[in-house]
Amino acid sequence: MHNYKKLIVWQKAVELSVVIYNITKNFPDDEKFGMTMQSRKSSCSIANNIAEGSRKSSGKEFNRYLEISDGSSAELNTQLIISEKIGYTNLSELENLETRIDEIQKMIYSLKEKNLST
Repeated sequence: MHNYKKLIVWQKAVELSVVIYNITKNFPDDEKFGMTMQSRKSSCSIANNIAEGSRKSSGKEFNRYLEISDGSSAELNTQLIISEKIGYTNLSELENLETRIDEIQKMIYSLKEKNLST
C-alpha cells in the first residue's frame, strides 16, 4: 500500500482539480449540470482513483484504479477541448491544462509500470 498523500501524481491531480473548479466557475449557468459538473467530476476522479487504488493490497488492483484515473484524465481533456471550441475557455488555458494533464498521464503510466515490475 502507498501513502497516496505522498504521491506526487496525486498531489498534481488535486491541484488540477482546484484549477478546474476555478475555471468552471466562469462557465454559463445553463452548463451547471452539463460541462461544469462533468469537468469537475472527471478532474476529481483522477485524484480519487489514485487515492482509492493506493489502499488496495496488490499492485494489480492499484493498477486497475490507475487505469480508471488515466481514463478520467482523457475524459477531462476531451471536455476541455470542447469547452475551448465553444468559447468557454481560450486556447492558452487549454494548452496549459493539457500540459498538466499530459504530465499526470505520464506519471500514472510510470507508476503502473513500477507496480508491474514489483
